[in-house]
Amino acid sequence: MRHHLIVLVSKFPPSSRMHLQQPWRPSTRDFFNYNRLVMLNRLGDPWIPGLQVFALGKERLLGVENTILVTGGAGFIGSNFILGWMEREDGRVVNLDKLTYAGNPRNLQRVFSNPRYTFVKGDIGDRKLVAESLLTHKPRAVLHFAAESHVDRSILGPDDFVRTNVHGTFSLLEEARAYWLKLNASDQESFRFLQVSTDEVYGSLGAHDSAFTELTAYAPNSPYSASKAAADHLVRAYHHTYQLPTLTTNCSNNYGPFQFPEKLIPLMILNARSGKPLPIYGDGKNLRDWLYVGDHCEALRTVLAGGQPGSTYNVGGWNEKTNLEIVETICSLLDEFCPKDPVVPHRNLINFVTDRPGHDRRYAIDARKIERDLQWHPRETFESGIRKTIFWCLENDEWTKEVTSGAYRQWMETQYAARDTRARAI
Repeated sequence: MRHHLIVLVSKFPPSSRMHLQQPWRPSTRDFFNYNRLVMLNRLGDPWIPGLQVFALGKERLLGVENTILVTGGAGFIGSNFILGWMEREDGRVVNLDKLTYAGNPRNLQRVFSNPRYTFVKGDIGDRKLVAESLLTHKPRAVLHFAAESHVDRSILGPDDFVRTNVHGTFSLLEEARAYWLKLNASDQESFRFLQVSTDEVYGSLGAHDSAFTELTAYAPNSPYSASKAAADHLVRAYHHTYQLPTLTTNCSNNYGPFQFPEKLIPLMILNARSGKPLPIYGDGKNLRDWLYVGDHCEALRTVLAGGQPGSTYNVGGWNEKTNLEIVETICSLLDEFCPKDPVVPHRNLINFVTDRPGHDRRYAIDARKIERDLQWHPRETFESGIRKTIFWCLENDEWTKEVTSGAYRQWMETQYAARDTRARAI
């Protein structure tokens, strides 16, 4: 831990001097933190005309640990990130998660007993808990995954999206800034706050429009994307206003292990295996870029390690597919892997349904900046990634049954009934 004595001297007329009740003489035993400013006007006797001395209020500066704080780490992308981080990186991971319906502690079962992993059950809007977590674990970075993320749910109930994605991000930024101000100079410089966001903030593209770049204007069209856009703007503002070293990533549609089966790919796999209809909105020609979650997590590690503070990086898979193409590909692979399912060929289950309100027609990510500046490239094609995803779903059928039946919630209650998770982590 570094100790600092900082005295700043500036010229003022003697008439403006402000006296302390007791004269104070600095010594090397005093340590100062610049966010507590004390104005002094004496350096012993005699008075030095025309000078005022500003010293920084007495407080020991913090030093960070080799720890990262992940919010929403029990969700789909967050849990994949933590598992990958624990396999590839040193240091500790603190996972702060409220455990809403899409947050499943079982995603992280293989690291749960690892001494480098700590779980804190709580809300990012609980500023006291966030502050305690930061001061206790002293992370060198905060990776902010926690969000309400399903467009259909945001249409039916936008309140939770504004509460978590906007107010929650604000609360997290405030506590991160307060913590950052307590760090010593070198740790302040190396600290990072990484906002994990979405390409949906950019709005919708026409069939022949160029793909989204980092300079594309925001034009969100759903309560979900509007709430994420607001969060992104707050993150940007905290860098430009307070110099908090932030990073933002905007990714395309993710897919892969542990995705909650309300999203297109896992829902289609689940329904097809069960012989249930495969609902496709509108004409099925809505176009998305698809990114395998393992590639996304690698991109996040890359941005955290080498990204320029204040910068945004688009992360995409270079895999534009219509929703109908996605479902037909799943059906073809399931015909190959599961020929004894109730309905084969599986494409007989496809059912076009009324389009949802505000359904964006096309998203496409231009990921050349991260490829050029940080040398990140996706490893998976859609063809290789979807095979991995279907294999995982077939091999983890019990996981899918649990998250759709509510059994994992019972497991969660049993798991934590005998202990106070907040006490364990703090």
